[in-house]
Amino acid sequence: MLDSVWLVPLCPLIGALLNGFFGRRYSRDTVGQLGIAAVGVAFLLSLMTFMAFLSQAEPHYQASMFPWIAAGDYSAQVGFLIDGLSCTMMLVVTGVGLLIHIYSTGYMHDEEDYARFFTYLNLFVGAMLILVMADNYLLMFVGWEGVGLCSYLLIGFWYTRQSAADAGKKAFIVNRVGDFGFMIAVLLLFVTFKTTDMLSVQEQLSHLHAGGGVLTAIALLLFTGAAGKSAQIPLYVWLPDAMEGPTPVSALIHAATMVTAGVYMIARSSLLFTLAPTASGIVALVGIATALFAATMALVATDIKRVLAYSTVSQLGYMVFAVGVGAYAAGIFHLVTHAFFKALLFLAAGVVIHAVHEQDLYRMGGLRTELRLAFWSFVIGGSALAGLPLITAGFFSKDLILWQSWAGPNGSAWFWVAGMTGALLTSLYTFRMILLAFYGRQQLHGRPQCDPARLHA
Repeated sequence: MLDSVWLVPLCPLIGALLNGFFGRRYSRDTVGQLGIAAVGVAFLLSLMTFMAFLSQAEPHYQASMFPWIAAGDYSAQVGFLIDGLSCTMMLVVTGVGLLIHIYSTGYMHDEEDYARFFTYLNLFVGAMLILVMADNYLLMFVGWEGVGLCSYLLIGFWYTRQSAADAGKKAFIVNRVGDFGFMIAVLLLFVTFKTTDMLSVQEQLSHLHAGGGVLTAIALLLFTGAAGKSAQIPLYVWLPDAMEGPTPVSALIHAATMVTAGVYMIARSSLLFTLAPTASGIVALVGIATALFAATMALVATDIKRVLAYSTVSQLGYMVFAVGVGAYAAGIFHLVTHAFFKALLFLAAGVVIHAVHEQDLYRMGGLRTELRLAFWSFVIGGSALAGLPLITAGFFSKDLILWQSWAGPNGSAWFWVAGMTGALLTSLYTFRMILLAFYGRQQLHGRPQCDPARLHA
């Protein structure tokens, strides 16, 4: 199975091609089923790959497909690196992606450009899989740019609305700022190590001492790219506006997958960042500052999707903070838990918006009796986001980060205090959102009456 791992990204890419070229000839049911099947097969193949990886003794497996670039002493191939980290990301991308594709068949059913939407979704999943499976930084950059392009297309899906078109352009431009740093980092890697192959770079890094100026520069430039994709200060500004896209887009790109690419890239380059302690310290400081800053904005936001957007920025800050203090496993653990509970919250928010035709929290209220499934989905997802002790995955991932922020190799008491403050703010804005939307008196003035039956249209 490991030799056939190239089928995983190929499936959604084929789905994108079929729906892209022939989708207008298909019925809506056929378009949706094709999009779901493409990601569903990719998920099953990812699961089989994971099981095959567990059965082997080696810590990683490198599957080489074919030569890609050969120029003088430099060569690069299209190949995939299979290890615990890439398998985890493959399962998250395809698993959460599959659920969101299924949800989208109902949420987007009345859209005129139904086939175009599923083309973009499949293309995004394929590009994200290339990003997390690539065995060299150059191929990773191809997937990196692919998800950036798909983000632009999906955020601006309703391009006839000026606000959506502007939000798509903003996301594209801001991400290009970070991507420029990534490109320079890849060039420096080539100049320094004469290769961009990840395993070869790691092997050479194992013979170097910590604190080198070139290593610090490479790490900081890589972090610049991560700051763009994972919405860290000052490049976070695109993500709140990205809520102009359809709600399934918010769930897929801006909660579960694309925005975690920066965290994944830092974790993949963990040895490099370990040997560049100055860069790691900057990563931790930027991460915790982003977590606190975005949490304060979520406390006062009134749009239900914007609250979740700022929450995503804050939780991404938590993940970046974790990898900055050297808690790479804890950061990836929180990435996985966050992917599921934040996607749940976005999809539940889509149910609320679809039913009441409103996004302003102050014009909702009292919806728990009419939208019981959405209410309990919010309670479950919100409890995990707030880290309800002992019974939610969010508690265990945050607890591990907080412990490492105090007792880890780069930890300190100040980091722990800042992390605890961020956790407290998360609880406040999460339950504020739930109380405003689902409790109190219904604010019916200025909006249509809640229509749960519309959800089954």
